[in-house]
Amino acid sequence: MNSIIEFFSNPALISVILLCILCVRGVNVLLSIIVSTIAAGLLSGMKIGHIMDVFISGMGGNSETALSYILLGAFAATMAHSGFTDVISNKIAKIISGKKYILLLILALIAMASQNIIPIHIAFIPIIIPPLLGIMNKIKLDRRAVACVLAFGLKMPYIAIPVGFGLIFQNLIADNMIQNGVNVLRGDIWKSTLILGVGMLVGLLFALFVSYKKPREYEQKNVVNSNIKESKFLFSHWIIIFAAAATFVVQLLTKSLPLGALVGLGIIFTCRVIPQEKMDHMMNEGIYLMGYVAFVMLVAAGFASVLKETGAIENLVNIVLNYIPSNIMLTSLIILILGLFITIGIGTSFGTIPIIAVLFVPVCVKTGFNPQQIIVLIAAAAALGDAGSPASDTTLGPTSGLNADGQHNHITDTCIPTFLHFNTSLILFALIGIWLLG
Repeated sequence: MNSIIEFFSNPALISVILLCILCVRGVNVLLSIIVSTIAAGLLSGMKIGHIMDVFISGMGGNSETALSYILLGAFAATMAHSGFTDVISNKIAKIISGKKYILLLILALIAMASQNIIPIHIAFIPIIIPPLLGIMNKIKLDRRAVACVLAFGLKMPYIAIPVGFGLIFQNLIADNMIQNGVNVLRGDIWKSTLILGVGMLVGLLFALFVSYKKPREYEQKNVVNSNIKESKFLFSHWIIIFAAAATFVVQLLTKSLPLGALVGLGIIFTCRVIPQEKMDHMMNEGIYLMGYVAFVMLVAAGFASVLKETGAIENLVNIVLNYIPSNIMLTSLIILILGLFITIGIGTSFGTIPIIAVLFVPVCVKTGFNPQQIIVLIAAAAALGDAGSPASDTTLGPTSGLNADGQHNHITDTCIPTFLHFNTSLILFALIGIWLLG
């Protein structure tokens, strides 16, 4: 009885539920995170001054990510002002010719490329998507399907492909497993997580051909930069491609995305693709495009720091682990659900890995998991919730483009659809993977 009371009065549980309720009720995501942070601290007995100190100091945990978003936003802005995105949007418009599945395939490929080939992450969305909204409206394409496609392209590559953001994610898994007593090779991570990528593909296909197959009506509103212009491919566009390639190579060599983005911008400005006098404007536009998302990520890191300071997550996990049976499949399901809960509150799968590795790797070793099964479990438990979390870039990114005309709701049209399709499939295929690797 005491354990049940302790479980339902846990500050982490209450604060994450509060966060979800506030977001569903239409409260701004940024404000919802701050309110939930304060609630978690107060419920755990922390003084308000200490809560804010931990919160603000913890925001630095996502500082590299936030800086990356700002610089990549500026990179995306230079692509737009050079006419490069006009060329791409025009080509897309000609190719699709009213065929929605062709458009969805192209968007999926662009989103996947943004994670490794041209690693600008979600910065491409507010540049590419708004000009295409008019076309989507004409073919009556349900934007929830587009949100799922974009979320798939943003998330699946880092889970299953060891390049770009995937290299970072999979190295994090390997490093944290090694730190917690399980020896694995970095190059072997993707071999175990590949089944999770298959699961996400199944979830995407279900969303496209079952859930959101029917036409959906939208008003044909004027959107800034919504008119796709005729534009020729110029020499300056080759420089953009070269700068993107340099960004990719530098990021791989240095493991620093901000440095890669800085090199890319340096090439663009040095080659005068964008005049030097417009440099300030490009940076300001990058902040405009990605500043809100970057700040939400900073605040989410502060929220995570307060939760760590309270010890509420560890207490919650310990309560649940006391009742875990010595059965690998049941243990896996419980750990996956706990991972979902942790990630949906923190909003970042990358930031969740160190937390769940410390908590769950020793439990997995005692229960009899082999290293490959632990890889699948840690990867899935960390990735769960990234799609569906109000504070995740996987949901904030698609909304930033699809809501350019005010007809796409962040919670009901992005978070809930991606949560249902991808988290369900990840849990199912993680369990299948653990069973097959046993």
